[in-house]
Order: sequence, then structure tokens, then C-alpha cells
Amino acid sequence: MKFTIITKWELKGTLKSKKFMMIFFLQLSVLLLMIVVFNSFVTNIESEEGVSITPSLNDFASLDVQDQSGLISKYVNPEILNITLSNYNSSLTRIAEGKTTGFLYVPGDAVQKIQMGQTVDMIIYLDSSDPKNSVLRDEVNSTAKIVSKSYSNTLVASAYPKNSKIPAINQETTGESLPLQIIKKVMLVILLFLPLLLFGNMVIDSIVGEKERKTGEILVAMPISYAQIIIGKNMAVVLTISLQVLIWLIILLLSGFNINNPLLVFIFIFLTSIPIVGITSMVAAYSKNYKEAGIGLSILYIGIVGFLIVPVLVYISRKSFWSNISPMTIVMRLFTGEYPSLTDYSLTLTCIATLSIISYWITIKLFERDDIIFGPRPGILRLLSDFLTFKKY
Repeated sequence: MKFTIITKWELKGTLKSKKFMMIFFLQLSVLLLMIVVFNSFVTNIESEEGVSITPSLNDFASLDVQDQSGLISKYVNPEILNITLSNYNSSLTRIAEGKTTGFLYVPGDAVQKIQMGQTVDMIIYLDSSDPKNSVLRDEVNSTAKIVSKSYSNTLVASAYPKNSKIPAINQETTGESLPLQIIKKVMLVILLFLPLLLFGNMVIDSIVGEKERKTGEILVAMPISYAQIIIGKNMAVVLTISLQVLIWLIILLLSGFNINNPLLVFIFIFLTSIPIVGITSMVAAYSKNYKEAGIGLSILYIGIVGFLIVPVLVYISRKSFWSNISPMTIVMRLFTGEYPSLTDYSLTLTCIATLSIISYWITIKLFERDDIIFGPRPGILRLLSDFLTFKKY
């Protein structure tokens, strides 16, 4: 197959380049530094002391309270809510004027009802137009739980004689909280996919460089098709990426990261690099120079990163089947020890194949229409019209 000739030339030139080798090992150094930061962050967040990742919330929201018993108002966290003792009519007026976020009514006989084992009905009014109302609602709910637990323990203790032993109740939490899952799983899968987004400059140099160096005419004059030229160039980049991904995966394993199914993880990351390189080469084939390609690539990579990460977050929270449209979701499931079904695999592979075919087909067509060889470059609308009508030149 003739495209292998182009691949060999590109690989040989790349590996002989001192500039590339310096960038290659510099990228590995940056990735190693990220391992240190990631390990330090996870260690701190799992420790008993923890780590604060949110800003101070002093007086974040205000709450008017009518609570003669002091049941709730004395337990509400003053670092978050600014409590004002008020009544129904004046509080509704203050809410309408935007002076407070909500109003909480607690019955005056709340303590007596709790002691008699009766339900206490509290009423809370919230300003739906104020985005802080969710924080206020959550804080009131958590305070109610604290009060309920405190009175429950008091009732349990009073039910036993002074010298008797109160049965111990142990509360155990299984699994990890959703924020911790996001931090550990998503950050690790981002580390695994990061090399794929570091080789855009290599794709640009491979294609745009032909325009800058004025060597495109010589290349197309060879007895080889445009498709073989593009595939050969891109395969050289894909193989280089796979080399760094393999090295990176070995480093992560040696660093103590728990990565199950490392071979399948590597295969899916390798397959994901094919459409990403194809999309990158599509931008490079349309661009006139390095500057234009760099701007287009920066914008495009934002969409690629969103496409990869958002389904992962959806899967963690909902375990949706359609989340497997992102290869990053399958990789995360594999390295955490899950066993995706054949339908999950098929959805991911179909997405990879579809994006690869579309991106490479467009790249080849753009390369055929390149302004260096075939005259002025057509506009995007003209290109879309030509693609939709399958117009040939």
C-alpha cells in the first residue's frame, strides 16, 4: 500500500527532528508533574483534614425566621445564612423588595410536639428568581436533620435507666460520594487522554508545512493519490501519539495508579486518536498558514474536549447508555473495573468510525481543492454546497 511510503517518510523525518524530540520529552515532563499534583490533591481530599475547594460563604444568603422556640434559628450555620427574626407579613414584603431570600415559619409548640413524638410542619417561602434559594433550602434541610438527630438521641437516652448501656448505633457509608468520583475518575481519564490533544502542531506542520515550504506541488506530482497522501501523513501522527500514550500508560501504572484492563484502555485511546487526528487535519487542509490553522484548531478542540468529557459526567450521575458515545466513557469504565456490554462497545466504535470516515473524507476533498495547487480557495458555504451535491473537480 503506497500510503505506507508517506508514513515512513513522515516518521523518519519526525524522529530525526531535535525540535520534535525536545517537545516530546517536555510533554512527558509536564504529564509527570500533573501526576504529582493529582496525587497530592486526592491525598488531601481523602484525608481527615480535607481540603477546601470552595470560597467563603459568609452571609451568602439571608433568611427571615419566625421561630419562637428557637428550634431551627439557633442551629442554622451563621457562616452561610444571615438570620433575621421576623413575621409572615413583613418577611413577604422584604422578599418582594429583594432584601431577603426567603422566610421560614416554625410552629411555636415545635419542641412540645417533638417530645410527644408528633410531626412538626415547617413552612418555607423562597424567592424563585433568586439563584441563592437552592443554597438556602439545602441549609434549612440539613439543619432540620441535625435537630432531628439531636432530639432522637435525647429521647433514646431518656428511655433507658441511668446505669444501663444504651445500644450503639453505627452509621457506615459505602462507596464514594459523587464529587469524589468526579475528581478521581474524571481527572484520571483526562490524564489518559491528554496526549491526544498535544499533537495538533504535528498535524498542522505535516499539512500546512507543505504550503509554507512550497513543496505541495512536488508531493502531488508523485504517482500516489491524494487519499494516500493524507492517510500516510495522519498515520505517522497516530503512531507517534500511540507511542507516547503507551509510555504514559506505563508511567501511570508504575506510579501506583489502579488501572484495570490496561490493554483495552490503550486500544480505545489509540482508536480515539484516529478521528481526532482526522478532524485536526481537516482544519489544516483548509487553512492557508500556521496562524490560521492554530486559531481554527483552538476553537475546534474546545468542542472535542466537551464531546469527550460531558458524556463521562452524565454517565457518573445517571449511567446512561448514550453516554458511551464518548470513548472517554468506555475507557473510564474499563480502568475502574466495569465490564461494558457489546452494545456499549458497538456505540463507541460506531461513533469513532463515523467521525473518522467523515473527517478523512472532508480532509481529502479539501486537499484536492487546495489553493496552492488548484487556484483560489473557495469559501465555506461554497464548499458545503459542493460537498452536499458531490460536485467533482
